[in-house]
Amino acid sequence: MKRSIILVCVSAVALVGTLYSLPKVVVNTKNQKVSTEQTAAQEPASEGHLAESANNDHSSQALTAEQQQKIETLRTGYNQATAGDRIAAAAKLSDAFAQYQKFDSAAYYAEQAALLSPTVESWLRAGDRYYEAFGFAVDESKAKRMGEKTREYYQKALDQNPGLLAAKANMAMTYVNSASPMQGIMMLREILDTDPTNELALFNLGILSMRSNQYSKAVERFQQIILNNPSNTKAQFYLGVSLVELGRNDEARKVLAEVKKKETDPVIQQAIVELEQRLK
Repeated sequence: MKRSIILVCVSAVALVGTLYSLPKVVVNTKNQKVSTEQTAAQEPASEGHLAESANNDHSSQALTAEQQQKIETLRTGYNQATAGDRIAAAAKLSDAFAQYQKFDSAAYYAEQAALLSPTVESWLRAGDRYYEAFGFAVDESKAKRMGEKTREYYQKALDQNPGLLAAKANMAMTYVNSASPMQGIMMLREILDTDPTNELALFNLGILSMRSNQYSKAVERFQQIILNNPSNTKAQFYLGVSLVELGRNDEARKVLAEVKKKETDPVIQQAIVELEQRLK
């Protein structure tokens, strides 16, 4: 890329009723990097890690004693649960790990619940959790494993319900850094053929355009989103970043000023400060 932008860490947040993947940016100004997430590269949860410490997962922040106790209580309940109760116990453990940003373990227990109850909802949940783990995986080999798991479970959900466009869009993003990046791009384009205003597909294509220095295309994608959803401050932010990279400084100032008024994410606020320094 030119002087800045984009190290992708994916966190899933709720937006307009779907899982909206938000790649969070690292803005580099004069070699200063503002990282949006603290990540670690520990091994993912697996059958060999059922007794893993809850502190050994993606988040670099250790669990508090109270959180650790809750996890241990839920794990004991899971291990002792009868077959009929084990699904709910696994789901509770997954939710607790996700709440504490231990995404590997959250994905593992969502997977266990899905294997016990192979419904479209369970496959989708497992895919979503592995996608979170994929997004926070710094190590390349780990990201590959998490991406493969993501695709496996999303595909199971899509086999039962091909209309799950958010799952398809997330799945597409796992291909981008694989040996088949064009497969992901084609999947996103297929989504837009079905739903030309799909925010997640437009957003992901906008981010991919930024990664390849195609900022004019990125601007078009983000403007399409904002046209349909003016309250989408994340799209506005990345629109502002793209305008900065294109040297369209007056437009960028206006867009970033609007984001600054509305956006509560402190990381984006800090990134705006860095971008504003470039616009002086």
